[in-house]
Amino acid sequence: MSNSRKMIFGRYDYAAFSALFSYASVSVVIPVALVSLARELGFDLESGGFAAGGALELSRSAGILLTMILSGFIAGKYGKRRTLGIAAILVGIGMLVCSYAPAYSFVFVAIGIAGLGEGVIEALITPFVNDLHQQEAGRYVNVTHSFWSIGVLCTVIISGILLSSGVSWRFLILACGVITIIPALILLLPQKPGSKYPEHPEPQHWKHISSQIIAIIRCRRFWVFFGAMFVAGGGEYCLTFWSASYIQLTFTAAAWIGGTGTGIFAAGMIIGRMGGGYLFKQHHLRQLILYAAILGIITTLLFQAVDSLILFFILLLLSGIASAPFWPSIQTYAVDRLPDKDSTMMYILLSCAGIPGCGFFTWLLGYTANISGNLSTPFYIIPGCFIVIFILIFSDYLLNERK
Repeated sequence: MSNSRKMIFGRYDYAAFSALFSYASVSVVIPVALVSLARELGFDLESGGFAAGGALELSRSAGILLTMILSGFIAGKYGKRRTLGIAAILVGIGMLVCSYAPAYSFVFVAIGIAGLGEGVIEALITPFVNDLHQQEAGRYVNVTHSFWSIGVLCTVIISGILLSSGVSWRFLILACGVITIIPALILLLPQKPGSKYPEHPEPQHWKHISSQIIAIIRCRRFWVFFGAMFVAGGGEYCLTFWSASYIQLTFTAAAWIGGTGTGIFAAGMIIGRMGGGYLFKQHHLRQLILYAAILGIITTLLFQAVDSLILFFILLLLSGIASAPFWPSIQTYAVDRLPDKDSTMMYILLSCAGIPGCGFFTWLLGYTANISGNLSTPFYIIPGCFIVIFILIFSDYLLNERK
C-alpha cells in the first residue's frame, strides 16, 4: 500500500499545520484543566458536575456550527486564506476572555466565542489543503490533520505537568490563545509571487454557492457519509475530552497523569494519521476506515475490563491509532465517491456533521455519568460510535460500489 511519490510542503501547508495545532490546543486545554476549573468555579465533577462540564463542549460546538454553516459563503467572497487568518485571531480573543472568567457562565460564553473562529478553521482547513494538492488530497489531508493530534499531545502533557506543579488553569488557557497568532501571521502577511494561495479568480456569488449546497443535500448517498462523520466526531472527541477526567477519577491519579493519558491517545492519533497519509493510497481509503473501525471497537470495549493504568494507556494508544483516520478519511473518501459535487462545500457540510457529533456525544457521556455515578459505564458509547461507522461505510460499499 506504500506510495513512493514524494510529498512536498510549502508556506500554506505550514499555515494549515499551525492552524490545526493551535485549534487543537485551545480545544483540549479545557478538558485537561476541567477538574481544576470546575472546583474553582463551583461545579465540582465529583459532586455531580459532569453534565455542566460536558455542556461546555455544547457551547463550543454551537459556535463552531454557526460559522461552519456560513464559512462557505464568507470564503466565497473573501477567499479561504484571509477568512482562516481572521478566524485564528477570533479564537485567540475567545481564549483571552476565558482566561479571565470569574464564573462558569463567562467560561461558557467565552468558549462559544472561540468556537466561532474554530468553526471556520474546521470548515475550511481541509478544502484549503485540497486546493493545494488536488491530485493526492487524501494523503496531504491525513498528514495535515495529524497536527491536530500533535497539538493535543503537546498541550495535554505540558498542561498536565504545569497543573500538577500548581500553575493556574487560567495561565494555560491564555497561553493556548496566544499561539493562534502564528497561523494568523502566516496566512495574513503579504504573499510572495511564488507562494500565492490558489484562490478562485473571482468571488463566488451566494446563489452559486447555495446551488452547490442544494445539489449535495439532495444526494441520498451524501447522508451516509454525513451520518458516519457525526458518530466519528463523537467517538474521537469523547476520548479526547473525557480521558483525562476518567483517569483522574477512576485511578485516583494526579492531573499530570490524566494529561499523559490524553497525550498517549493523541500519540496514537499522530501515528494513525501520519501512517494513513504516507502508507495508504487514495483508492485504499475505504479499507483504511473499515480496519480502523474494527480496531477501535475492540480496544474501547476493553476499557472497563482493565484495572491497570499501564494497560489502560496501551488501550488508549491503540484507540488513538484507530480513531485517527476517521475524520480526514471519511471526508476525502466522500469527495472521491461523489466527484460531481463541489469539493469545498462537501468538506464543509461533512464537518457540519462531525462537530455536532463532538458536542452531542461529549454531553451525552457526561449526562449518562451523572445518572450512573461514574464515567466507566458511559464509555460504552464510544465503541457504539465505531460500530455505526463500520456499518455505514460497509453498507455504502455493498449498495453502491458493486453497481
